[in-house]
Amino acid sequence: MLKNNGKTVISVSCTACLCLLLLLVAVQHHRVQVDEQNTGDGDAGARSLLQDGAPEQLGSAQDKKGFSAYFTKLTRGRREVDKPARSSESRADPPPAEDISADDIFIAVKTTKKFHQSRLNLLLDTWISRNVQQTYIFTDGEDEELKKKIGAHAINTNCSAAHSRQALSCKMAVEYDKFIESRKKWFCHVDDDNYVNVRTLVKHLSQYPHTQDMYIGKPSLDRPIEATERLGDNKMKPVNFWFATGGAGFCVSRGLALKMSPWASGGHFMNTAEKIRLPDDCTIGYIIESVLAVPLTRSNLFHSHLENLQQVSRSEIHKQITLSYGMFENKSNIINLKGAFPVEEDPSRFKSVHCLLYPDTPWCPPQVAF
Repeated sequence: MLKNNGKTVISVSCTACLCLLLLLVAVQHHRVQVDEQNTGDGDAGARSLLQDGAPEQLGSAQDKKGFSAYFTKLTRGRREVDKPARSSESRADPPPAEDISADDIFIAVKTTKKFHQSRLNLLLDTWISRNVQQTYIFTDGEDEELKKKIGAHAINTNCSAAHSRQALSCKMAVEYDKFIESRKKWFCHVDDDNYVNVRTLVKHLSQYPHTQDMYIGKPSLDRPIEATERLGDNKMKPVNFWFATGGAGFCVSRGLALKMSPWASGGHFMNTAEKIRLPDDCTIGYIIESVLAVPLTRSNLFHSHLENLQQVSRSEIHKQITLSYGMFENKSNIINLKGAFPVEEDPSRFKSVHCLLYPDTPWCPPQVAF
């Protein structure tokens, strides 16, 4: 403000600033209106939040909307630039890093003799029936009927049938050694309550060279596990690491598996498991993440009975690598699929999933409406 002969006048520069500000408001408001017409209602929630929270003293409603939407677009653009690269499973058909087939994968199924009838036969009738040469059953007792079906791929580990840390680690030790002997490119472990979509598994693993250090799976915890490493002479060291739950399945490249040998081959795996006093899948994570410093590559395509399987939609089933079933709070935790069989005949939903993926299976009902 300037005074001239006792009168107050507005400076030319201030008048110019005010005009420029009004012009900018009008231009940006027009741009926002055009952008909103082009983008539809996708950002309606963000716009509503900004308008509801805008202080009244900042000008007219139109001005507030113009400025709010404009800066919202700037912020959203910055978030898009700063956003980390998407995982491989969110891209559309990523180019393969390596041409592999199902024959390059060693699929180890861990079970126990008491579940041969109730669990294993279901797998043999469904996904294993199409992947016998890639699948190896690791159990704890002799079963002549099982040998008749898959021959030498039925492996009696002679481990305890107990569901203890030592028994589980014993079976994993045998799995690891058999994989190394096989000379295959990928080691994938699953449990006897997993359905494996091998076609999707092959497609997913082809994104990574098997010579690289790759550890792929899904954690069952929302934080790294905390353990105590026993160093001898009554010395302890705390360790934190992520691990992929064996209940959903996980895969390890041959390049990384060979590096695990000092802690996993022969009887070393059992010794390593005792060192941290944790089960088999945790021990795998300890060797890879804590000892070898190779991070877990997470994939949401693996599923265990520890998660809500109802969230897997029918339209997404063919994209998943593993599925499971179980009980949660005394209720069945299964895929919500209106399939070839009613729940009473197919409580795990694995038969219905199999008929969805392979409708040419002889025992699948013809012309099933899913």
